[in-house]
Amino acid sequence: MILRRSVIVALGSMPLLPRGVFSQKAVKARRVGLLSSGAPFSDTSPVVTGLTAGFSKRGYVVGSSLLFERRAAEAHPDRLPQLVDDLKSETELIITNSSAAARVVKDRSNVPVVAITGADPVATGLIDSLARPGGNITGVGEVAAELSAKRLEVLKDTFPSLSKIAMLWNADDLGMTLRYRSAETAARTLGLEVQPLGVREPEDFAAAFAAMERDRPDAILMVTDALTVLNRRRVFEFAAQQKLPAIYEYDVLVRDGGLMSYGPDTGELYDRAADLADRILRGARPADLPFEQPTRFRLVINKKTLETLGLTIPAAILMRADEVVE
Repeated sequence: MILRRSVIVALGSMPLLPRGVFSQKAVKARRVGLLSSGAPFSDTSPVVTGLTAGFSKRGYVVGSSLLFERRAAEAHPDRLPQLVDDLKSETELIITNSSAAARVVKDRSNVPVVAITGADPVATGLIDSLARPGGNITGVGEVAAELSAKRLEVLKDTFPSLSKIAMLWNADDLGMTLRYRSAETAARTLGLEVQPLGVREPEDFAAAFAAMERDRPDAILMVTDALTVLNRRRVFEFAAQQKLPAIYEYDVLVRDGGLMSYGPDTGELYDRAADLADRILRGARPADLPFEQPTRFRLVINKKTLETLGLTIPAAILMRADEVVE
């Protein structure tokens, strides 16, 4: 009786534990690297919010069962190797929104990589084929040639008198140069004169703007990469000063002040990237997962920017828009 009473007293003095603690099995958080060639990914950036939604849909709790490790080269490609070295020792998988960053991951590690890229992954040598990427890489990418033509058609329909278009792109990036060439071919097919304005560093934008002041185009097309995105506000301001319409490739640039964009539905891109990442975390080999292409595309127009430029566009174009930013 004395022994039984002692056991009961001892048990009663133990701290209360959460219900189910003995049945729960500790779950190790999965670590995923997010690598940017441009600006750091903030908590509210479309990449982070889009991937968070995609992983949440597949049962992960970001910040608990899945942790993001973020790194950014801030448009300095020479920083990428060290950033990749940091991530490969800390993560199981790396997701990047840049073909240049994806190539560095591929060349420097065996860590699986999911690339979200606008550059042609086959033409740039990033993968062997869309169906069988090979190596440690898969991802989601757009079809540059078809989209370049469509963007210019939208621009021409919106501004019928358009005859000369300035194209701004990072001439040091093969993927962006191929995108520019696709756009150039599409422009000439549409009977448009092209003003090529390749830039390689922030200081080159002033020269590009001066060239447009000397030889005025009717509109601007900006090819999107880390360099041009980091200098986007300079492009917005120049376009506003010169009253020049401009078309961009992604809707985030329109929400940030650009006039209009036609491009892949970024929500779909991030959701499909999260799906590929989930399959890899569950044991799939990247080389066996086809490099996917977007299926949904959106026309977005910033009405406030349109008014600032003092331009009018056909009502039919506004009705065609998937989103009009007020």
